[in-house]
Amino acid sequence: MTNKPNSHPDRSRGLRAATVLLVPALGFFGAWGCTKAQTMNGFDVSQAEVPLSEIQRGGPPRDGIPALTDPEFVPPDQVPWLEDEDRVLGVHRNGVAKAYPLGIMNYHEVVNDLFAGEPIAVTYCPLCFSGLAFTAEEPDGNRLMLGVSGLLYNSAVLLYDQRSESLWSQIAAKAISGPRRGETLETVPLANTTWEAWRNEHPGTVVLSRNTDYSRNYDRDPYAEYAEDEALMFPVRFRTHGEHPKTRVLGVEIDGQARAYPLPGFADSGQHRLEHELAGESITVLIDSDGQTGRVLNEQGEEIPSLISFWFAWFAFHPETDWYEPGG
Repeated sequence: MTNKPNSHPDRSRGLRAATVLLVPALGFFGAWGCTKAQTMNGFDVSQAEVPLSEIQRGGPPRDGIPALTDPEFVPPDQVPWLEDEDRVLGVHRNGVAKAYPLGIMNYHEVVNDLFAGEPIAVTYCPLCFSGLAFTAEEPDGNRLMLGVSGLLYNSAVLLYDQRSESLWSQIAAKAISGPRRGETLETVPLANTTWEAWRNEHPGTVVLSRNTDYSRNYDRDPYAEYAEDEALMFPVRFRTHGEHPKTRVLGVEIDGQARAYPLPGFADSGQHRLEHELAGESITVLIDSDGQTGRVLNEQGEEIPSLISFWFAWFAFHPETDWYEPGG
C-alpha cells in the first residue's frame, strides 16, 4: 500500500493510492506575509493558518445560512414527508437517537443541540456532502455555539464560534483563525445514511422538525444538479483525476494516515465487512450498500469517527490518502 504521486490509478491492486495535483493559489506568498489586520465577512483573518487567497466567500454573509439552536424534534410517525431513501444525519449519544434530514440541513448547516444535557453540534456542508458532529463545550465549561460564517476553505464550510469568533474548518475540525487558532474540536460518530436504514437501526429515534421558525422550501434540494456535475463551485488546493469528484466515499484517518472507501464500488446490495489495518491499528469497516453508508470500528468493536463525503473533499484535506478498490 503505497502512495504514487502523479501516477495513473492502478486498479489491479486492492489498495491503490490517489494521484495529486497541486492547484496554485494566486497571491500565496502575499497572503502568508500579511500582518495588517484584514477581515472577511467581519472575521479577522489577518493571522489565518491558511493563505487568505484560499479562503473564499461562499455568497451568503455571516449567518446568512442560519444555524439552529435547541430545535424541535418529532417522532417518526409525524414525518410523512420523509421518504425511505431520503438522506439523514444520525447521531446516537447518551441513549438518545436523533435524525437530521439533509433536506433541512441544506438550509441551516449547523444544529446546536443537546443529548441528555451534553452539548453536541451537528454540522453539514452541502458542497462536500460532509456531515460531522462535535462535542460543544468551551474550555471553561460553557456551551460552544457554532454558526455559519459564509466563508469556505477547500470548498468546505468554515464555521465560527459565537464567543471568540474564531473560524473553524468543518472537515479539518480545527480553528484556522481567531483567538482559538490551532485548537481542534472533538468529533463524535455520526451516520450519513438513508432514513430507512437509520429508522431500522434506531426505532426510538426522533427527527428534526420542519418547524424551524424559518421560511424555507425543505422539499427542494438546491444542490441536486451540483451533486451530479463534475465541476466544483470553488477552488481547492489539491485535486485528483481518475474518479468522479462527487463520488461518495467513507474516509477514515488514524494518526495522520488516511484511507477512502468508495461506496458505489461495492455491490449494489448487501452488507460488507472488511478487516484492515491502518496506522498499525486493526479496524473493521462496515459498508451498507443498500443505504450507501458505512462506519468504522476499532479493535474493541467500538465505533470511531469517520466521514462520508464527496471524494474531492476528502482528497482536498487528505492528499496522501490511500484508496481502497473494492474487488481489486
